[in-house]
Amino acid sequence: METLQKITRLLPILAILVSISQPGHAKQEIPDYQQSVEQMMKQEKANKKGSGFSKDDMRIMKESGEQLAIALPEPGLKAGERAPDFTLPDAWGKPVNLAEELKKGPVVLVFYRGAWCPFCNLHLHALHNSQAYFKKYNAQLIAITPQKPDKSSEQIKKDKYEFKILSDLDDSVMRAYKLLYSLNAELIDVYKKHGLDVEAYNGEGRVTLPIPATYVIDRKGIIRAVHADTDYKKRMEPAAIIEALSRL
Repeated sequence: METLQKITRLLPILAILVSISQPGHAKQEIPDYQQSVEQMMKQEKANKKGSGFSKDDMRIMKESGEQLAIALPEPGLKAGERAPDFTLPDAWGKPVNLAEELKKGPVVLVFYRGAWCPFCNLHLHALHNSQAYFKKYNAQLIAITPQKPDKSSEQIKKDKYEFKILSDLDDSVMRAYKLLYSLNAELIDVYKKHGLDVEAYNGEGRVTLPIPATYVIDRKGIIRAVHADTDYKKRMEPAAIIEALSRL
């Protein structure tokens, strides 16, 4: 019975794939975030470039990650909880309200660190290229970041994103979703040494970030699926988002 239920839940996804494979439709696969990460790593290795981080840098990042995991062992709101409402400015300063957006359909809400983060960029690209699947369920993608709107507008223009990017300039939404944390001084120095200047994106003195997280929220404002991990390299795959949408 359990196996049958799983198969039934996957039928909408299979239907999408079948429709795309029909004549007149270009072959399209669901983007794979982890695969793109592995490709990036292979490319760096092939170019003998590597990450560029020294052993001491790696130690500091590892210890910072371990400390964060201890401080926030279970980050983020959970499935079944109500998603806190909010109003935030988009990349051009226009206010966007979650409750109003939910009237249009489900929302895939993604918290990311900023345009300076390569893993965030890989994930956003995968999500951007998955929007045709999301739209099958009348769902829209909305991203939230602590970076300033002008940085988001630059990112949208550069990557030709077709979804809203909102700026949480006072950290209130990251806090409400239980994702907020601050970089420690050692890690800030390591990042800056490698051209990852968080303050240049967030504003002077602002070194707060969200734990990367993805929420699938139904039209009633209830969180139906979530992925939040203190390991910033781990993200919710588009296929998992589509599966969650198919169950709404």
